[in-house]
Amino acid sequence: MNLVERMIEVPVEHEQNVCGQLDKHVKQIERTLNVTIVARNGQIKLIGEKQNVDKAKSVFLNLIELSKRDNIITEQNVNYALALSMEDKESSILEIDGDVICHTIQGKPIKPKTIGQKNYIDQIRKKMIVFGVGPAGTGKTYLAMAMAITAFKNDEVGKIIMTRPAIEAGEKLGFLPGDLQSKVDPYLRPLYDALHQIMGAESFMKNMEKGLIEVAPLAYMRGRTLDNSFIILDEAQNTTPAQMKMFLTRIGFGSKVIVTGDLTQKDLPRDTKSGLEEALKVLGKIDDIGFCQLSSKDVVRHPLVQKIVKAYDDYEEKKLRNTKNKKGKVMVKKTENGTRRK
Repeated sequence: MNLVERMIEVPVEHEQNVCGQLDKHVKQIERTLNVTIVARNGQIKLIGEKQNVDKAKSVFLNLIELSKRDNIITEQNVNYALALSMEDKESSILEIDGDVICHTIQGKPIKPKTIGQKNYIDQIRKKMIVFGVGPAGTGKTYLAMAMAITAFKNDEVGKIIMTRPAIEAGEKLGFLPGDLQSKVDPYLRPLYDALHQIMGAESFMKNMEKGLIEVAPLAYMRGRTLDNSFIILDEAQNTTPAQMKMFLTRIGFGSKVIVTGDLTQKDLPRDTKSGLEEALKVLGKIDDIGFCQLSSKDVVRHPLVQKIVKAYDDYEEKKLRNTKNKKGKVMVKKTENGTRRK
């Protein structure tokens, strides 16, 4: 085994951010790439096989550059930089970081953090209708909201409309107290949360009172024509085919539509087909409609969420394989009289 050694200079003010608390990020890179790393006095020494050392060097250079751009380096950043290095795409993380959509009310920049999210944002900019499909934590709704607020502030649209089907997540809640708005608000809470964080509660309430921002259940969309609006349909996996067709045919001139959903988290009654699933098949060949499939690699919540999503994906894939194998065995099994069992 031929070992090589590389040295990287790290600006002192960025050393702790890049290496992590108690060298957490350093240990993570060591384990993943099977290299020895010594970090001290503004220098990082890498020791190991050439291929692994080169990847580790690229990861550190990217993390240093991210830190210089005022990013707080998280475990998710390190995981993604490592994943890209495995695919020889490590330079992409810097291209992604440069695409700032807008800033929150506290001044925090909102930007894509993965290649999948960057593709999603690019599709929204180019297409009139975009379907963003992927697991929880991939930023589907939040990024769509950021794009909607940016378009609204830039006077590209005159109104923001956010909707989702009001359906319980596997629970029967019974009759809820209060007026109609009080009954539907719990289902729309995630949309309110994103609006408050990006726009601020005061600005949100002012625009809500003027009717420039509307948050409503999907049933309220029937019979309307939505012109000059940025429309977001969230949790679209819980729509029926009829609801999805009704929603998509509401679109008027000057509008942009984002449909988000996770096909692995349907809350529809058993044997009810998802409107999102059908729409992806029916509309797949229309050029003016964008489709973005996000995966567990694009999860930007706590790193444990990414592991949970991956574990469920693997479990579902294994279960599907087993089902196909059992069906195959039944088909080829013969009865005692020699006829095939159907």
